[in-house]
Amino acid sequence: MSVSGETLTGAKQLDAPRLSGYEAAARKAEVRRNILLTIPALFVLALAASGPLLVMLLYSFLAPGDYGGVVWQPSVDGWFRVFLTRDIFDDTLTLQDAHVTIFWRSIKLSSMTTFLCILLGFPTAYFIATRSDQTRNLWLFLITIPFWTNLLIRTFAIMEIIRNEGIVNNLLIFVGVIDEPVQMLYTDFAIMVGMTYVYLPLMILPLYASMEKLDFGLVEAGYDLYATRFRVLRRVILPLVKPGLVAGSILVFIPSLGAYVTPRVLGGGKNMMLGNLIELQFGQGQNWPLGAALSIALLAIVMVALIVYVRTAQRSTQANG
Repeated sequence: MSVSGETLTGAKQLDAPRLSGYEAAARKAEVRRNILLTIPALFVLALAASGPLLVMLLYSFLAPGDYGGVVWQPSVDGWFRVFLTRDIFDDTLTLQDAHVTIFWRSIKLSSMTTFLCILLGFPTAYFIATRSDQTRNLWLFLITIPFWTNLLIRTFAIMEIIRNEGIVNNLLIFVGVIDEPVQMLYTDFAIMVGMTYVYLPLMILPLYASMEKLDFGLVEAGYDLYATRFRVLRRVILPLVKPGLVAGSILVFIPSLGAYVTPRVLGGGKNMMLGNLIELQFGQGQNWPLGAALSIALLAIVMVALIVYVRTAQRSTQANG
């Protein structure tokens, strides 16, 4: 019996490399099959996502046509005119003040919109997260209601509220705070209010998702250790919900930077942002290479913002262990 047992053991040891080879071959075949199955989806994504960007990149290095479109000859005039302009009399180079102003306004209003959404969204998400399970669903339902309405309709609703004969001015005149309507429409303030209203749910939902997982026992522990409310907020709550805060900031800042409808309606065409400037070049300006260069510049700003947000999140995660 001992001889036969040793023989079986030896046979298993001899077959082990062969079995491992079969397993490795089967694993490679499975990986190859999965790659082949994902190739059509990757092709569609590359064509749908990267294709338009590549077209814009190509257009930005071509010459503009006389009546729109492009002329198929290499030119960097589109990129040149993003920030510089040439005098028509002596060919001196000067800064394109209008474009710089629009870039600065877009970044400034997008940052302020993100900050306002944090100020309004954080307590709202905290309030919802501390309710009972049945009540949470009701509040989340109310938060998502604006998404049921078209963006243009929501923007016109804000316009009706802040215009000279709107609800806010009429209420202030009725109370006696002001004697005549305050001009709020067609200003940067109107654009910021409109974008805050439009993108606020995009800040609340990620924050709520993080706060829902928050262990409020840690908050009680902070109070038991005689920490103030502000210290608990800064040292306990904010580090734990920072992923949701970063995600919400990205979801608000990026679409705000390229917003078109809200600045067009509430800005009245005078307070343009990048989205309006790009549309103007493809429309009335009939300078497609410049519009394409502005589009790629907007993409670059978005990429820089994403890198900054990701690096900040990584550093905070490493600092918190």
